[in-house]
Amino acid sequence: MNSSSTMLRLISVAGFASMASMRICDPMLVALSREFQVTTGDASAVIAAFAVAYGVLQLFYGPLGDRFGKVRVIISATFACAVFSAVTALAPTLPMLVASRAFMGAAAAGIIPLSMAWIGDSVAYEQRQETLARLMVATVSGMMAGQWFGGFAVEVLGWRLAFAVLSLLFLSAATMLLRQVRLTAARAVASGEGVAEEPAPFSLQAYLATTKRLLSMPRVRWVLAIVAVEGALGFGTMAFVPARMVDGFGLSPSAAGGVMVLYGVGGLVYSLMARRWLAMLGEKGLALLGSVMIGGGLLLLAWAPLVPLAVLGCFSAGLGFYMLHNTLQVQATQMAPEARGTAVTLFACLLFLGQSLGVLAVAASVDRGWIAQVFSIAAVCVVVLGVLVSRRVNARVLQGKTA
Repeated sequence: MNSSSTMLRLISVAGFASMASMRICDPMLVALSREFQVTTGDASAVIAAFAVAYGVLQLFYGPLGDRFGKVRVIISATFACAVFSAVTALAPTLPMLVASRAFMGAAAAGIIPLSMAWIGDSVAYEQRQETLARLMVATVSGMMAGQWFGGFAVEVLGWRLAFAVLSLLFLSAATMLLRQVRLTAARAVASGEGVAEEPAPFSLQAYLATTKRLLSMPRVRWVLAIVAVEGALGFGTMAFVPARMVDGFGLSPSAAGGVMVLYGVGGLVYSLMARRWLAMLGEKGLALLGSVMIGGGLLLLAWAPLVPLAVLGCFSAGLGFYMLHNTLQVQATQMAPEARGTAVTLFACLLFLGQSLGVLAVAASVDRGWIAQVFSIAAVCVVVLGVLVSRRVNARVLQGKTA
């Protein structure tokens, strides 16, 4: 195995852990609300705090990666996640727990975007799509593992031990990455390749000017607005699916976490079939079908009389989400090719800010007993969103390549 393959594998482990940390609290909300004697909506602040910090800090990691090296920043962010995960495990009060989750989200924000940027720098275009798919498998698997392990830990280990285990995973990934970087550097010196040139210093003025110029472009503003709404509708409702399965269908927290794994399975199925489905449906068809599947899944979760139908709804919503979201990702990579890095970080920031607003909105409804109604409204809105996206994307059928 060459050094690039080893680096990708280790970066994927860090990505797996970061996505697990994002979703690990979803099945814990009911247990946290009982332990800290607050409502489920109040307990959901642990999800919103992570999402806000994760979304905002992505704007800063791009320049840091360009200035100090992407892998170096990934390693630092992974070490920081290990520290804040341990702090989370020891949090004595809900405000401390929320604060530690916010710091954890701020640290985790530097892992996935810079991993994608490293792949862009290190992998030839012909192999880039396949390589990014491998990273996507790791991140989706991390979301699935986090949702399942969060529910399992609540019942068997206790939620605090779950964060201790997560801390060890981050620490292991960071340590192995650091060791691989040092080994690669030593080999480069031994082979006479030397050290890479120092990148140009980061200019805040230039970065702000580029951001201002991007925001002045109607196409950029449209994509950013759409992805913010998508984040609110998709992630905002997803965070409360375990609570819905516990309170509405009588499942245990671990079983509810297991059901949420199907959401991630939908993402894995899409990643395996994406090339074929893009060739068959094109971006327009993919956006429409994805939005309909999300809407149908949310309606099943809201009103299904039987648990198996709700489980089917979870899988349908997951598969549909990745269909729609991948279409928006393609739009993000093409909305400003001359400033792709900055454009994509803005895209990621708006996605997670939308998620946090969605979590807050749904949380208020959950505390009033309106979760089924809110899921239904979200189902209708996401279908409308899919129609809007389908009208704006290119009509051409993609042949398995995305920029």
